[in-house]
Amino acid sequence: MKALPTLFAALLLAFALNPAHAQDKKNPAASAPPSYPSDPSAMTEQQIKSGNLPAGLNQLAQFYNDNGDYQRFIWTLQRLIELSPNSGTLKMQLAITYAQVDNKSGAYDLLVRMQSQGYGYDLTDDKRFDKIRGTKVWDYIVANLKANLKPFGEGKRAFDIDARDSLIESLAYDPKRKQFLAGSMREGVISLATMDGKLTPFITPDASNGLWGVYDLGVDSAHDALYVTSSSVVQFKNYKPEDAGKAAVFKFQLSTGKLLGKYPVPGEGRHILSTLVVGKDGQVFAADGVANEIYKLDAAGLKLIMRNPKLESVRGMALSPDGKILYFADYSLGIFGIDLAKASGFEVKHNAEKLALGGIDGLYYYDGNLVMISNGMSPARVMRLKLSPDGREITGALPLDATQPAFTAPTYGAIVDDHLFFIANSQKSQYDQYGLPLDATKLQPVHVFKSDLRFAWGQSGVGADLNAIPVAPPAEASKFLKAPAKPGLSKPAEQPSKPAEQH
Repeated sequence: MKALPTLFAALLLAFALNPAHAQDKKNPAASAPPSYPSDPSAMTEQQIKSGNLPAGLNQLAQFYNDNGDYQRFIWTLQRLIELSPNSGTLKMQLAITYAQVDNKSGAYDLLVRMQSQGYGYDLTDDKRFDKIRGTKVWDYIVANLKANLKPFGEGKRAFDIDARDSLIESLAYDPKRKQFLAGSMREGVISLATMDGKLTPFITPDASNGLWGVYDLGVDSAHDALYVTSSSVVQFKNYKPEDAGKAAVFKFQLSTGKLLGKYPVPGEGRHILSTLVVGKDGQVFAADGVANEIYKLDAAGLKLIMRNPKLESVRGMALSPDGKILYFADYSLGIFGIDLAKASGFEVKHNAEKLALGGIDGLYYYDGNLVMISNGMSPARVMRLKLSPDGREITGALPLDATQPAFTAPTYGAIVDDHLFFIANSQKSQYDQYGLPLDATKLQPVHVFKSDLRFAWGQSGVGADLNAIPVAPPAEASKFLKAPAKPGLSKPAEQPSKPAEQH
């Protein structure tokens, strides 16, 4: 039986990139509990849905898809979505599978819920859904999902940096000297950047500082300090095999670029310090997105404060102004917090029916809100998330910019007054496994985008209650939808011309 046309190859690759989930692909049941049958085709729904290892479930799903066992394929996808509820890729795969087996109710219900969460897709000519199209409710779903792809927001490109094959992935801002700093993963150079896109090398890698590729930058202006997460990766032009897996936080004097300290990740193994955050009181935290570890920098060096094997990929971090809560985003699982005084973690509560928190790369704290840059969902977007007084719940969410022409893979940035400046077109995907450009002629200038953090200030956006929908559902929808669902974000009452509900 022919396998379904799927997104699964990409999905398996995404899980394979995390060595903590490496499994023997030749034996899908290898990671299952002893009570599981050795033959995956004999597994029951209960057995499949008791699985807790995403890698093992991915292998089972691939097995079922390859063998045309669509019912078990669906059960496995359903379990994977329970484990990774913010994965639009998994949800779309399940919708495709429902469509292939002509399960209108399952596909329609899932797609309506996805649109309500903010996902956007153009399914107009997608042949994978041919079996379930041709109804008014399908036309309604297609129109609403496509509406979520419309460009939204008042942000704009602030400037371009024409530094091709530099892989500039990070920005910071020095408020005292009123200048940007840009970090290059490819060259390991930290440059001063002006609003007209000109770069002036400030710190360059050499034998005395030992810099590798630059992943993130953090400014502590009050203490005249610049912190840098740097890792030895193949994209770095001066990569040396003997440095493989090494990573460190570097401290420089912000005013002069003088090296003040180098703090390597302790222990053996492969490390990539992909992000850091600097608090107002000088606290510094750095995250290893491969090992899913978070470190605090103190006088003795990097001290491990969090390791969780259930995480997929730790990305952006943000600190509350009082320095008591460290927030971090997991690319698959959403936003979490660490109570630093109690050394305990918690999941930041939110209405999952109305807000997807997957694919977050950058995360920032601003005036009682978290600001997220999401490049791992469709559409790519920047959103402001209103926090409860205790900082443990999202009580409202409002898109600031989404589906902007400059967005290909928005990533890290810096807050300057009431605006977020960030890299709008990360080009890491344009490099091969050896760290070389796939096609140097296709490398683009770096687009630095500017979003207004106070856009539609005071409006709640997505909250606890469902709000107006952009298109009225047809009467026949009730035949297919499992439960009433009202997709869409609330339209700001004060600005009816701005379709915030579409993202």
